[in-house]
Amino acid sequence: MTDMPAVEQVAVPSAPAKSWGGRRAAPIVPEREIARNALMLVVAIMTFLSCLTLGAVTLVRDTSASWQTQIAREATIQIRPEEGLDMEAALEEAAGIARDFAGVNSVQIVDREATARLLEPWLGSGLDLDGLPVPRLVTVTIDRANPPDFEAMRSLLTERIRTASLDDHRTWADRLVAMARSTVMIGVAVLGLILAATMLTVVFATRGAMAGNGHVIEVLHFVGAEARFIAAEFRRHFLITGMKGAAIGGGAAAVAFAAFGFWAGRNLATPEADQATALFGNFAIGAAGYAGVAVIVIAVASLTAVTTHLTVIAFLKDLDVRQPDS
Repeated sequence: MTDMPAVEQVAVPSAPAKSWGGRRAAPIVPEREIARNALMLVVAIMTFLSCLTLGAVTLVRDTSASWQTQIAREATIQIRPEEGLDMEAALEEAAGIARDFAGVNSVQIVDREATARLLEPWLGSGLDLDGLPVPRLVTVTIDRANPPDFEAMRSLLTERIRTASLDDHRTWADRLVAMARSTVMIGVAVLGLILAATMLTVVFATRGAMAGNGHVIEVLHFVGAEARFIAAEFRRHFLITGMKGAAIGGGAAAVAFAAFGFWAGRNLATPEADQATALFGNFAIGAAGYAGVAVIVIAVASLTAVTTHLTVIAFLKDLDVRQPDS
C-alpha cells in the first residue's frame, strides 16, 4: 500500500507536470523540445519532398497529355526536294490529295516564310531555301473521333509524288504514353520510399521517447494501465508534431509551385521560358495539384500518429513477453 501514492503520481498524462508533497509527477511522454523540433523538421522535409514529387508527376502527366492531344489531331506530309521537282505544284497536289479523304478537317501548306522561321534557331535568319535541300511541309488536321485511312493516304501520296511521305505521329504518341506511364511509376515509387523513410524516422523517435521514460511506462503498464491509454498519449503527442511538420512542408511546397508559376508568367517572352513551357507547360499544378498537396499533408500527419500508436503497442506486447506477470 505504501507504493500506491507513487503509482498515482506516475499515472499522469503528458500535461505539464504537477507536484504533490514536494515530489514532481513524471509525464508519460518526456518533454524534449530539441528532439521534438528535430522530428518536426524531418517531417517537414519529407512532406516537402513528397509534395514536390507529386507536383512533378502531375506536371509531366498533364504536359504529356497535352502533347499527345496535339500530336493526335495532326499529321504531316513532308516533300523532299529533288532535281526537276516543282515544289510549289507538289505541295498543292499533296494538299489536294489530303483534302479528298474523309476525316480530314483542314489542310495547310507551310509557306516559305514559316519554314524559314522554323529553321532560324539552328541556321540563322535570311535563309535561301532554294539553295538548301530543305523539305517542305503540309499540316493535316484530322478528326480524332473519325480519323482518315492513313495507309491509303500514304500510298496515294507516294504514288503521285515520289519524294512525299506521311507522318501520322503514332510513334511519337506511343513514346509519350510510355514516358508518362514510366514517370508516374517512378514518382509513385519515390513517394513510397519517402513515406517509408518518414515511418522509420517516427518509429525511432517513438522508441527514443519511450526509452527516455521507460520506467514510468513499465510501472503504468504493470499496475493495470491499458496499452491503448498509453498509446493514446504518445499518439496525441506525435500527431501534433507531425501536423506541424507536415503543414510547414506542404506550405513550403505550395509556395515553391506558386513561385515557379509566377516566374513562368513573368518571363513568357524569353527563350528560356519558352523552352521550359514547351517541355513542362506553365508550371501550374492547378487546383487538383494543390488538393494533392493537402492530401499529402493529412496523410503524413495521420501516418505519424498511426506509426506511433503501432510502435507503442508493439513495445508493450514485447514487454509482456519479456516480463510476464508472475
